[in-house]
This record gives sequence, C-alpha cells and structure tokens, in this order.
Amino acid sequence: MSENQNLLAEQRRALILDEVRRRGGVRVNELTRKLGVSDMTVRRDLDALARQGVLEKVHGGAVPVVEASTHEPGFEAKSGLELTAKEDIARSAAELVAPGTAIALSGGTTTYALAHHLLDVPDLTVVTNSVRVADVFHAAQRTTGPRQGAATVVLTGGVRTPSDSLVGPVADQAIGALHFDVLFLGVHGISVEAGLSTPNLAEAETNRRLVQSARRVVVVADHTKWGTVGLSSFASLEQVDTLVTDAGLPTSARAEVSEHLRRLVVAGESVDGTDI
Repeated sequence: MSENQNLLAEQRRALILDEVRRRGGVRVNELTRKLGVSDMTVRRDLDALARQGVLEKVHGGAVPVVEASTHEPGFEAKSGLELTAKEDIARSAAELVAPGTAIALSGGTTTYALAHHLLDVPDLTVVTNSVRVADVFHAAQRTTGPRQGAATVVLTGGVRTPSDSLVGPVADQAIGALHFDVLFLGVHGISVEAGLSTPNLAEAETNRRLVQSARRVVVVADHTKWGTVGLSSFASLEQVDTLVTDAGLPTSARAEVSEHLRRLVVAGESVDGTDI
C-alpha cells in the first residue's frame, strides 16, 4: 500500500471515529455513502479502530467505547488518531516558541508531533518527561551531528507510563527544581468542571509540578479531548494561558473555553494577539 493510500485510510478512520462519537453510533451503509468507499473498506476501517480500542463493532455498524475514568490508552493506540488535527495543532503551537527560551514538553502524541516542528528553532532548552519527545531531538542530533544552536534536552527520570511519560517522585523532584518560560502540555481530557485531567494518579502529580514550574501554560489538545474527564484533575482552566486546538472544536465549546482561558488558538484560523 502506498504512502498516499495510508494517509487516506488515516483520514477516513478519523472521520469515522468523529462520526461515531458525535452521533453515538453509525451504520456501515451510512459510512459507505458518506465516504464514497466500498462496504469492505469501511469494515476494514472499523476493524482497525476496534483493535485500537476506540470503538466497538456491533451488527451493521459501530458504537463508541465508554471508557472508565481510569482507562489509559498506550502511546501506539493514540498515535493513529486525529493525525491531521495533531499536525495542524503542532504547527500552530511551534509558532509560539521564541529562539533561546526554556520550554517544557509533557508526554503525549500531540507534544510528540510538536517536537518535530521545534528542531530548527535555535538555542532552545527543552525539559521533558516524555521518552518519545526526547528521542525526537536525540535522533536529529544523531542524523545531522553536533550543530550550533541545537536544543539542549533535559529528560527527567521516573517511572514509565503506558503513554511513555516518566512520572513519580524522581520526575517530580527534577521538575520542581526547574523554571521554564512556557509549558506545552498534552492532556487526556479537558472540561469546564474538571479542568485538565488524566487517568493516571502519578502522572497527575507530575503534570501538576510542570504547571507550577511554568511561567505560561499552553495546552495542545485536539477537539476530541473536550468533555473527556479522567480520574484525577491536576489543573483548572484558569491556570491555562492558551489552548491550541483544531477546527473540529464546536462553537459552543469555543465559547466556554473563551470564558475561562486567556487565549484560544484554532489551528488554521486567523489569530489575534501576539506570540507568547
């Protein structure tokens, strides 16, 4: 299968998942008409999404998976979802990074996408508790060799989570001793009532330390994270300076976000204000 065919499959599956979550369920024949593909293609897409654990196949279609607040998907399961949205968000978030600043990147697939867009920003100091994020910078150095202006990367220690973040007392102590200009934070869930939340108690505490050590907090989250609530809240919306999201965020949610946050950036749409 070619790269273009792979991309089309990823886009289709993202649309299917959005439709399932928005409507509470879809039928195969509805998807074939909407997407203009064969019955067999839709069924293969549903099989792939079911293996990722993000929907449940039923006779003639699919319904959403109702996840417990303690359910924590692994990095690989999340990395195949909302690819276009995450790339758009990463590109917009990278525009907020000034050369020579100290930034922190939390764990997550969106911050992982962001890391790729920061490789050419000179003289950054990057603090991260994400093994995947650190690997992006280290791989670039191995490929190009030492170069002037390359990022200095500080990887905290800690216990590895299913999402490949390092958490726990070692990570908390390392983060607590540092101060950075901007934190780019990926989240499991975001809502008005629960704020920012995660299903992992240890990760909640580590994220709390990240928020406390940052002058500014930028949440990078696609629209599917809105309304999701994990087991443990670690920050209120009032502690967030900026939310960078994608155009899929509904108008009603945008209005709610704007009431609590200083700034909302919707990737691909015009933005008022200056860079942070």
